Amino acid sequence: MEAVVSDIVAPEDLKKFEKKYNAELVKGPVSRDTTFEYAWCLIRSKYTNDIVKGIQLLEELVHTSKKDDQRDFLFYLAVANYRLKEYERALKYIRTLLKNEPDNKQALELEKLIKDALKKDGLVGMAIVGGIGLGVAGLAGLIGLAVSKGAKS
Repeated sequence: MEAVVSDIVAPEDLKKFEKKYNAELVKGPVSRDTTFEYAWCLIRSKYTNDIVKGIQLLEELVHTSKKDDQRDFLFYLAVANYRLKEYERALKYIRTLLKNEPDNKQALELEKLIKDALKKDGLVGMAIVGGIGLGVAGLAGLIGLAVSKGAKS
């Protein structure tokens, strides 16, 4: 699953699908397949703005498709949000997919990866907050020491 969430699109592939998407857009509505291919490339970009654009396209596809056709869109929305470290949103999408397909192995693996990242992120967050707390306490102690020395002289 690590390979799926860390895969980076080749720039020439991204350009190819962007060109196809824009060519269809000029003629009218873009087909669902072309929109999906382009969004799939965008969410595998190393650039945050591309990933965000890919998410927008995938969300549009989710809202305009039948429930049976949403599996890939939901999966890649979870992947994209995971890549942006938006773990809560990633979890929301993967759980929506799992509600429809509780035995989907790939979705279950991604859910575990997201939960692990959430735990790790939470521990890192607590460590940062703890470190800040220690720093503030240390600073307060130093100020208290300086004030008490100043009062003695």
